Amino acid sequence: MIIFGTKGYLYQLAILTLVCGGCGNPAAHTLRKRVTKFTLFFVPLFPFSTKYATQCTFCGTEQRLTKEQADQLLAQAAGGAPAYGQPQQQPYQH
Repeated sequence: MIIFGTKGYLYQLAILTLVCGGCGNPAAHTLRKRVTKFTLFFVPLFPFSTKYATQCTFCGTEQRLTKEQADQLLAQAAGGAPAYGQPQQQPYQH
């Protein structure tokens, strides 16, 4: 008998101040990375899905991002540059 499945991991990468595309308020957003790994006998072996998203702490709206957008936000957070934008139109670009 072979036991296999998946296990999800959620990483909080940063907390950023962004203008929310849902409520329009400048609020803190958590930048998260969700990794799903294949498991064999309950041992995680390799990731097969990685997704990035931000979530508004004011209204709870979640916005999915590409890896490039997440990397850009992390670079802005590390550099101290403000990361304001409208996620509904052009995600997080000046």
